[in-house]
Amino acid sequence: MSQHADPTLARELKQGTVAQKVDALFGYMEKNGQSYYDEAVTQLDHALQCANRARLAKADAITTTAALLHDLGHFLVDEHNEESDFLSEDFLHETIGADYLEPFFPSAVIEPVKLHVPAKRYICTTDAMYYDTLSKASKYSFQLQGGFMSESERTAFEQNECFRAAVQVRKWDDLAKVTNLAIPGLPEYRDAVASCLTGRKVL
Repeated sequence: MSQHADPTLARELKQGTVAQKVDALFGYMEKNGQSYYDEAVTQLDHALQCANRARLAKADAITTTAALLHDLGHFLVDEHNEESDFLSEDFLHETIGADYLEPFFPSAVIEPVKLHVPAKRYICTTDAMYYDTLSKASKYSFQLQGGFMSESERTAFEQNECFRAAVQVRKWDDLAKVTNLAIPGLPEYRDAVASCLTGRKVL
């Protein structure tokens, strides 16, 4: 599997109106999100379920956008469960996604994307019962991603001003794996995402 992020989306996000940029992002997600995230849902299903959790919680536009885009790194490197090396190695999809989106979104969106994997480690470390709620795939990746945090890692994580948002996105993430769940599609999040694009006033 190539770990070079697909440059086509970035080229489209660098030009055009805000509406055209949202169209480009959503079109990319529709096209590249049909492979399976794990044993239950596609990449796109997972993103939409996570965003829907944010919507139901009445989260703001920033947190909702982070929830929708938190796994974009998987889309960008075509990382999914039909690849022979999927979950056999940690390819740092959270860093790939955050770095890719950084030129286009504010840090309040980027940081929860970047931190959603450490957030799983943090929650499991601070809540002894949480690990048992994870899916089989998530338990496996937990070990690849470093397992339980040390005291110094926990302290460092808590010093990030976005750590609470990352923890919330992570909790939605872990619940966003329900087969055949009827939820709104990408158009539901058009206004939220548009408002978060760099240079736009956040709602």
